[in-house]
Amino acid sequence: MRRLEWPLHIVRRVAITAVVLVLLAVAVPLTLDWLEDARSRCADGVVKKGEADECVGVTDGSYSFDDHLDGVIKKIKEENDRVADNAGEEPYVSVAYMTSFTLTDDDSNSEESVRHELEGAYLAQYRHNRGDLPSSPKIRLLIANTGTSAAQWEYTVGELAKRKGSGDRLVAVTGLGPSTDRTLASLKRLSTHGLAMVASSMTATNIRDINGFVRVAPTNVDEARAASAYLKRQKVRTAVVVQDVARHNLYAKTLGDAFTEAFPDKDGGQQLVAERMTFDSSVRSAWENELRFIPGQLCQRKPEVVYFAGRGQHLTHFLDAIANRTCQEQKFTVITGDDTTNLTAKQLAYAAQTGVRVLYTGLAHPDMWRKAPHNVSAPSAKHFQEGGTLDVWFPNDPRYDGGAIVAHDSVLTAAQAIRMAARWEGDVTGEAVARMFHQMEGDQQVPGASGFIAFQNNGNPRDKAVPILSLDSHGRATFVEVSAADGAPPQGG
Repeated sequence: MRRLEWPLHIVRRVAITAVVLVLLAVAVPLTLDWLEDARSRCADGVVKKGEADECVGVTDGSYSFDDHLDGVIKKIKEENDRVADNAGEEPYVSVAYMTSFTLTDDDSNSEESVRHELEGAYLAQYRHNRGDLPSSPKIRLLIANTGTSAAQWEYTVGELAKRKGSGDRLVAVTGLGPSTDRTLASLKRLSTHGLAMVASSMTATNIRDINGFVRVAPTNVDEARAASAYLKRQKVRTAVVVQDVARHNLYAKTLGDAFTEAFPDKDGGQQLVAERMTFDSSVRSAWENELRFIPGQLCQRKPEVVYFAGRGQHLTHFLDAIANRTCQEQKFTVITGDDTTNLTAKQLAYAAQTGVRVLYTGLAHPDMWRKAPHNVSAPSAKHFQEGGTLDVWFPNDPRYDGGAIVAHDSVLTAAQAIRMAARWEGDVTGEAVARMFHQMEGDQQVPGASGFIAFQNNGNPRDKAVPILSLDSHGRATFVEVSAADGAPPQGG
């Protein structure tokens, strides 16, 4: 049989067609992937995630996560560019400030509080690079958004890990967000990547003993002891704890436990006159009703003080419920923790209108310097006073929430550790920076605006000053006193 031979031009056409089909098989999916990536991309290192397509990830200031952040992010971008442009003359490393910058009603932080944090972080960067604390290597400040409720923390932490070995030379992550289980998971992941971590406003007592992690804020045990000691000095005898029992809320759990242990005192006559009254903020359909039932129990028990172990956003609803109690002749004082500082000025003013006296332990306050000058760095504190540096840079933005101060102190801590690592170890890595945290004793304490900062082996601050604050009739935080972590006023205060 004669073999069938195809004409050469047909063979060529078949071969070309086959090659084209193969290329299309590869190119079409790649093109679709590229289009999908383009649709989800907000900027370099920032992508859309979640049901709301919020932009999360890491930026050097080239991208702003929200309009209200534009002013401070512009300044950060300018400083970052200046540092990069001078890299030939002075070396640099990067420090990231990480928290939730795109917020919803589910977040405990407010737009005001996170904006103030970023303002404080920028101040610390400026002071280290070319202000009154100039040092080397210089710092580029990256901004890391984990999304509402830190739901996208895994993507953002992954982006931060990439920056460690890149031209960004990332060595430390600061800020880190509120005390939740997602935040705890992100800390553990960052630790595996060998990055140093400095938390600003995180207070949950059970977040500790993580390699490379320290915090500048007092713990919930510190806050509860300070509040309890203040109440005892005011001759308060009876109290009740109202607590959020939502499983993910590490802040409320540790705060309630700490006060329950700290307040009762047989010798002084202090006692808790009822078991904890609870609500569960994770059950959206029920928690408001649960809070409405509690005032009736308070009317029966008649405690002098109610210790509220919950987030600020739930405190306003609780104050509403107490204001509408049946026993109007019974006066109550509510005392709570630092999350109150995350409320907006409008929310605080509304809370003040309920007529219920509200006290709380804050993270920091500008008046700490005036009332306890020996326990706070005067040069640092002056930047936060009326007419100070932040007022000049960001006018008409009152910062009584303390967020700017603790954010500044967290970045300043990272900056000091970077300087120490450069001097003592030469190679500035995340691991080297983390080792320096535990060398910050004596003259090497961090000169913080919230107090001089040194650390215990578990990462908690040592003997940190705690301000007792009162909510005035206009919803502003007024300074009452400074108390140390052990509940006694600091020496010299």
